[in-house]
Amino acid sequence: MTICKIYITFAENLNNYAFMKNKRNRLQIISEILRSTVVGSQDELLKLLIDKQCDVTQATLSRDLKLLKVAKTPLSNGAYKYILPSYNKPLASQGAYNSLVAHGAILSLEFSGQLAVVKTKPGYASAIAWDIDNKANDQVLGTIAGDDTILVIPREGVSREDILSMLNIAFSEKN
Repeated sequence: MTICKIYITFAENLNNYAFMKNKRNRLQIISEILRSTVVGSQDELLKLLIDKQCDVTQATLSRDLKLLKVAKTPLSNGAYKYILPSYNKPLASQGAYNSLVAHGAILSLEFSGQLAVVKTKPGYASAIAWDIDNKANDQVLGTIAGDDTILVIPREGVSREDILSMLNIAFSEKN
């Protein structure tokens, strides 16, 4: 590979990183606005984003709202409000995920049979799944990560308690 190709590849990767960082920041700003302000339309939200120096098109905003799983709910006065999804079983900020929950990276953990589903902030799932895969070889067969969800697949005979204990160890070692 020539120096020129290496530089171009580096520049492309840097641009991709900047784009993802901007996207994460934008998603975080959208979440903060929706938690703190009653917003009834994309136009309103677009204006609030522009006020926060977040330049975004309506099409991108629409995709962001879909990614964040934002819903529109009616208010008692007949108007509507955008809301973020609520997760039924938020994790307590003690034990296994103390640091990650405290910083808001992990939003919830639920089991279906022996499978565990971990909900995270957008963009965090793959990094957390990587940690699980690399620190829990004996208990976990593998993980599948999306943008904000991780499926944890335990090995045969591993209980829910074992998974919780393993996650406690994996994440306490991280800090």
